[in-house]
Amino acid sequence: MKIEVVTIGDELLLGFTIDTNAAHLARELASIGVEITRRTTVGDSAEEISNGVGEALERSEGVITTGGLGPTADDMTKPAIARVFNREMIYDESIAQSLRDRWAKLGRGKIPESNFTQAWIPKGAEIIPNAHGSAPGIWLEDDRGRWVAMLPGVPREMRAMLADELMPRISARTAQTSKNVVMSWTVRTTGIGESALFDLLGDLGHTVEGLHPAFLPSVEGTDIRLTSRDVAQAEAVQRLERAVEQLRSKIGAHVYGEGASDLASVVLDICKADGIKLAVAESCTGGLLGARITAVP
Repeated sequence: MKIEVVTIGDELLLGFTIDTNAAHLARELASIGVEITRRTTVGDSAEEISNGVGEALERSEGVITTGGLGPTADDMTKPAIARVFNREMIYDESIAQSLRDRWAKLGRGKIPESNFTQAWIPKGAEIIPNAHGSAPGIWLEDDRGRWVAMLPGVPREMRAMLADELMPRISARTAQTSKNVVMSWTVRTTGIGESALFDLLGDLGHTVEGLHPAFLPSVEGTDIRLTSRDVAQAEAVQRLERAVEQLRSKIGAHVYGEGASDLASVVLDICKADGIKLAVAESCTGGLLGARITAVP
């Protein structure tokens, strides 16, 4: 299954808020074989939202949006997407009652009237429960089977709803059409720059076991990430294992770990195994090295 993600909010475009939602969605969905083919960010205007989601729907099987489901004037996601599906907005009393119950449970007094704008949903939409906030998610689907899942922009709420409600729904659809997965593995290196690592790999820097390596340099070293797409899980695992073995045979001296291996942890494990004590004297690093080491339990 191929889907697109549209994150909504002027604060994202202006750079005041970092878009962590799209990255989290990509990682979680890849684990069930769903590939995000494009990520788009649009502002809070209804026209931008309608255009962004409408164009995404033309290219994909489904779209996930985050943001713009709150009670204020800049929360235009639902009516904008209803326009894409040619649906009118209707008032859902069950959502209104859940808002009253939530306010009463929290002891906040009288609920502000503006909150009841959250009870307006596109006709024919399904409600995605939100156990961690006031804004429910929305699932809207057309007669061609194309769908949009609207989630809140608050990361805590979005992540919980994704895990509890949306992932099972998408997994069920994926199981009906394909058992293929998207799977990645990372080889972590240090002590060698990105370009020197690429040259050292030779032909393997272009493709290994049919996979194209991605080079991800950082202050600690260069990660090589391999991603297998559109094959069954067992085949993906075998292909990645063979690819990693070939990379290690070529650049093993620079590899300190795989996956989520942490360089500080690797160094401390070696010290512990060999009975070595480690002392740190720092100036211009401002204690960075000591902090990295002591951060390891």
